[in-house]
Amino acid sequence: MVILGIDPGIATVGYGVIATEGGTFRALEYGAVVTEAHTLLEKRICKIYDDIIGIIKRHGPAAVAVEELFFNKNAKTAIDVAQGRGAILLAAEKCGVDIYEYTPLQIKQNLVGYGRAEKGQIMYMTKLLLGLKEVPKPDDTADALAIAICHANFVMHRGRGY
Repeated sequence: MVILGIDPGIATVGYGVIATEGGTFRALEYGAVVTEAHTLLEKRICKIYDDIIGIIKRHGPAAVAVEELFFNKNAKTAIDVAQGRGAILLAAEKCGVDIYEYTPLQIKQNLVGYGRAEKGQIMYMTKLLLGLKEVPKPDDTADALAIAICHANFVMHRGRGY
């Protein structure tokens, strides 16, 4: 199964495409969609949409796993990121790919076994599970791969009372 994991944003959208087979994971492609500061919001949203469509068309994922938004401070940033997230959801929907959403707590619990895990622990497990030489950069990219792994684990364990 091919899964596209996405860490939403407006300046940087991390993405990671993984393949799963028999409980093992392999990274197919990962990186970040970067939009320039001081660019009109609608142009940034359009770039995110177009780039996500391109990734979906290249890999034909069975699922898109997206992190749910969590903000406790800057409302302006939250609104902008939410609009970028909307472009991501629209791209997946337009391509007919099922969308799954996970909270940061669920992702940490799934990869590390502890919902309050530190960022470094998530990065380490992502690198280990995918057999990568280094933790992918930027952090948004590693987070996107972690989201994809989280969904893969969810699918594998769904039938076992997960």
